[in-house]
Amino acid sequence: MITLKDKILSSVTKPTRYTGGELNSVIKDPADVYVRFGFCFPDVYEIAMSHLGMKILYHTLNTREDTYCERVFAPWPDMEEQMQKHGMKLFALETGDEVTHFDMLGFTMQYELSYSNIVNMLMLADIPIKASERGEDFPIICGGGSCSYNAEPVADIFDFFTMGEGEEVMHEVVSEYAKWKRSGKKCKRDYLEAIAKIDGVYVPSFYDVKYNEDNTVKSVTPNNPNAREVITKRIMADFDSAYTPHELMVPFGEIVHDRVVLEIMRGCLRGCRFCQAGYIYRPLRERKSDTLLVLADDLLSCSGYDEISLSSLSTSDFGGLKELTDGLLDMTEEKKIGLSLPSLRIDNFSLELMHKVQAVRKSGITFAPEAGTQRLRDVINKNITEEDIMRSTRRLFEGGWTNVKLYFMIGLPTETEEDVKGIADLSQRVLDVYFSIPKEERAKNINITVSTSSFVPKPFTAFQWCPMDSREQLIKKQDLLKSSIKTRRIKYSWHDNKTSYLEGIFARGDRRLCDVIIRAVELGCKFDGWNEYFRFDLWMQAFEELGIDPDFYTARERSIDEVLPWDHIDVGVTKQFLISEYEKSKLAQTTPHCRQKCSNCGAARFKTGVCLEKREAQKNE
Repeated sequence: MITLKDKILSSVTKPTRYTGGELNSVIKDPADVYVRFGFCFPDVYEIAMSHLGMKILYHTLNTREDTYCERVFAPWPDMEEQMQKHGMKLFALETGDEVTHFDMLGFTMQYELSYSNIVNMLMLADIPIKASERGEDFPIICGGGSCSYNAEPVADIFDFFTMGEGEEVMHEVVSEYAKWKRSGKKCKRDYLEAIAKIDGVYVPSFYDVKYNEDNTVKSVTPNNPNAREVITKRIMADFDSAYTPHELMVPFGEIVHDRVVLEIMRGCLRGCRFCQAGYIYRPLRERKSDTLLVLADDLLSCSGYDEISLSSLSTSDFGGLKELTDGLLDMTEEKKIGLSLPSLRIDNFSLELMHKVQAVRKSGITFAPEAGTQRLRDVINKNITEEDIMRSTRRLFEGGWTNVKLYFMIGLPTETEEDVKGIADLSQRVLDVYFSIPKEERAKNINITVSTSSFVPKPFTAFQWCPMDSREQLIKKQDLLKSSIKTRRIKYSWHDNKTSYLEGIFARGDRRLCDVIIRAVELGCKFDGWNEYFRFDLWMQAFEELGIDPDFYTARERSIDEVLPWDHIDVGVTKQFLISEYEKSKLAQTTPHCRQKCSNCGAARFKTGVCLEKREAQKNE
């Protein structure tokens, strides 16, 4: 039978975004399950299908006999136009059913600029936006992901959030839902009170937020006896045995990361002070090489992909990297399968390894010095020296690489004009290294790209109290850097400061921003991460209409004593440790990484990963 959805697909670009039915997708009869769960990714298909977390939770929930997890992605504007024209509501890929028929909808929150798409998707589903406006007949709306650690700007929209890694906690909240449903689903509040007792679950309606006269947060206090004073994140302590799918959905069309992805570890031991992921995913935990080799073989066999990528925050810190890559190369070289190693550190990558890895296909190399001067690299605790940078790039050039991308941030705390000019100076010295190598020993056609993004202070980092540079300051610094690069051999690209500004507002925002987000969507905002659809003017109009000053969230420095909107969330790293790191940054003092010395950040309470490894090493000393 040809459905209405089938008929309108000829009117949209990339209709395979909406068909479902991909190889290794899960097909069940909804009549045979008790809980229907919609995994909602607030972006287009190509982005959503590249997200490893979606694949993990999709498959693990579908291992349950009582549950059917389907995928729900944001329709591209041309599809949205057709849906509205024909009276279609937001639907799931697997069955094509409208999501209002589902029991639970879970949104992954990876990027602050996706908030408008969350609201727009609910509007397309004809589901009331705010939790307080949804009756018993609507799906439970939950959220998770890195942005949920400060979900206050969208707290009024969600029934609950899960804090931390979801492999276990999602089963717990779904099991509790099934139990509640069997009891007759008499009152949604009963379900929320039950899951509020689960570690890592945050029910925002169970907390009252009060404000001071200066608009800062005065307090966040529970208003329900089942709500905890502080919600602590969940982690997979035994990461080696944590669930991961051994089969991979193969999309009909090309996606952003169209390859097998192996998650080799979670967390990071480096402690860069600007990096939220480096703090919230502590402690570092690794999978065993043998586990990863079996997984890689299974994923390659079931998918037919010709490339495999290792996923982590700092791949070269993986303890079994040589053993793993040797095993993967034995597996992939004969079949001409490419192997990529993103997230390499400039101070500890192996040129021998790079030669082996790129024997099948050679690509460019990206390094992230982050700052142009040693002083500023010490401020942010990057813990690399200019000597490291020059030595590594020399080895690359001598090894035949000529495409090198250098990634920096502008607007970092304490940054001066000299630091900005330092980016150009450092890039020039990298170019000079290339020309210092005899012609017969270097490859031709050097290509150096300098890329900058604008620093955005994030919750649960050492810089969460810092002011963010204004748009005018960022433009001035971008122009200064452009004028400081004196050769055409160095190309410069930069990130739009308008999107960074909006990201900065919502990253450290509070609940008063929810109405701004809803109003902006009513005005036409959506797909804010896409340049062709981003409407900065409409966002500013929404702020003005609601009488909220966006600079309040970006321009001012917070005092250490200020109550932060996310202070009732515990990521494992203590606030006192972050304060200590903040104070050390002002003195440009560095902190060693976790394998060198434990800094007592607080993550040792989880009794796993590098913390346990360090403790055992100290016992044996």
